[in-house]
Amino acid sequence: MTRDLADIAGLKIIPKRYYGRWMAAAIILLILAWIVKAFAEGQIAWNVVGQFFTAPAIMTGLVNTVIMAACAMALGITLGVIFAIMYMSPNPVLQGTALFYIWFFRGTPLLLQLLLWFNLALVFPKLGIPGLWEIRTVDVMTPFVATLLGLGLNQGAYTAEVVRSGILSVDAGQTEAAKSIGMTRLTALRRIVLPQAMRVIIPPVGNEFVSMVKLTSVASVIQYSEILRNAQTIYYANARVMELLIVAAAWYLAVVTILQIGQYFLERYFSKGRGERRAKPQFGATP
Repeated sequence: MTRDLADIAGLKIIPKRYYGRWMAAAIILLILAWIVKAFAEGQIAWNVVGQFFTAPAIMTGLVNTVIMAACAMALGITLGVIFAIMYMSPNPVLQGTALFYIWFFRGTPLLLQLLLWFNLALVFPKLGIPGLWEIRTVDVMTPFVATLLGLGLNQGAYTAEVVRSGILSVDAGQTEAAKSIGMTRLTALRRIVLPQAMRVIIPPVGNEFVSMVKLTSVASVIQYSEILRNAQTIYYANARVMELLIVAAAWYLAVVTILQIGQYFLERYFSKGRGERRAKPQFGATP
């Protein structure tokens, strides 16, 4: 026995070779090198990229993109909370209304919704109360308003399902305990259930906010001056297509990165006491 142990102790330890990992790493590095080489040798005037990176039209488009994303997301979250509560209401009328809203806005393409709002004057030439106060629809339904309604209402349908799932994740005993001390259903929802549901709600809503920044580019079809539309307007004039697209992509990435960092700290805040504060940030791409 002693001799066998001595023989084992004298054996040389050889680390396991991970040939598959090395091959995968080599292939990825080769692909990255090929992409860098293609951009370096391609017909891209990098001085033009630098020239237009902070051009007034690009910065205006960036501001419009951020403002629209924030406003549309605020509208979407507000509608999402309202319709999630309506969906879970025992009142069949409220429940049916919420169900129809979610069904309609999730079931139609976003681009179609934007076009419907932008061309609303074809159905309702005037808005208001006949004989008392009226205004032409074309004066109200500007590209900004049409984009806000299209993005906000569409987002509200998705957020309603996220909020509903967050509310369902909270134990029903929490609501029963709140009612036992005299709280109404809405008070219990506002003070007990929703604060606990935020831990489940924030990650998907944060991802939706990141997606919203990119979805504003769809509004270029109805002439809203976001960053991609302004970049297109410039390259239509100077034919520097790739250079302006790189500028737009860089700004999108910058905004999305800031939002993801903010989302990480917000998740940490609402995860206090649940062993999730030390979770590493996940700054990956979103779908």
